[in-house]
Amino acid sequence: MKPVAFDYARPASLAEASALLRRDDLEARLIAGGQSLGPMLNLRLTQPGLLVDITGLADLLAAERDADGMYLGACVTHANIEDGRVPDATGGILPQVAASIAYRAVRNRGTVGGSLAHADPSGDWPCVLPALGAVLRLSDGGNTRELAVGGLSSAPFEPALGPGELIIGIRIPAVSPDARWGYYKHCRKPGELAEAMAAVLWDPARDTLRVVLGALDAPPCVLDDAGQLFGGDAGGAPLQRFDAAAADDLLQELGIADPIARQMHRVVLQRAIQRANA
Repeated sequence: MKPVAFDYARPASLAEASALLRRDDLEARLIAGGQSLGPMLNLRLTQPGLLVDITGLADLLAAERDADGMYLGACVTHANIEDGRVPDATGGILPQVAASIAYRAVRNRGTVGGSLAHADPSGDWPCVLPALGAVLRLSDGGNTRELAVGGLSSAPFEPALGPGELIIGIRIPAVSPDARWGYYKHCRKPGELAEAMAAVLWDPARDTLRVVLGALDAPPCVLDDAGQLFGGDAGGAPLQRFDAAAADDLLQELGIADPIARQMHRVVLQRAIQRANA
């Protein structure tokens, strides 16, 4: 199957891109790497009348680092992160995660902003970036605002973007040298969508103990204060006090009634914690 006919535009500015998205005479969709949108077009799961190509906007390719962290433009590709062609303030976390996304052909074209805007609960960046405390920069062509990555979606595949609004970049705080980090996902085979995933960050210098559970039937669950999973205390060495029963209670609260599914998510979380302790 092939897509239905559509028009194509390549705007020269954010304001022009936003104006095209706000057209009320047809449905417009952004395209950058097209690694998610392309298959949806071919399967006719979406049938926009206009594709707005934002890969020519230089602002969306920015990659900067300062003393407090780093900034990535929305059109930075997974491969550029994987290969170290952009600055990294996370001590190697971002390149490691990027290298585990799908296949190299996908990573060559797929973009970090596109992954977040797709809002797939099984996506790597929607799980990892909230764990790092990342914040989105959004623009409607005139005004900009910031939004925590974990607050982007209230339902799977439904980003909370306003009319004409697009993701222009992501601000990621620096990770301290003493931070402990773990990420684990379960896939039937490498490259496929995850069936369970978890990210864990303990950064005593930032007084942060954060856990994110992904690949749910809902947007990723972000625990900004994850002490409940570690005996209620984030002091000392909390990751060594993982409470599997508390994790099981949390998964039930998230609506996972199947005990086998809860076991899978619990094991994935435990393995992410083990990696952080390694």
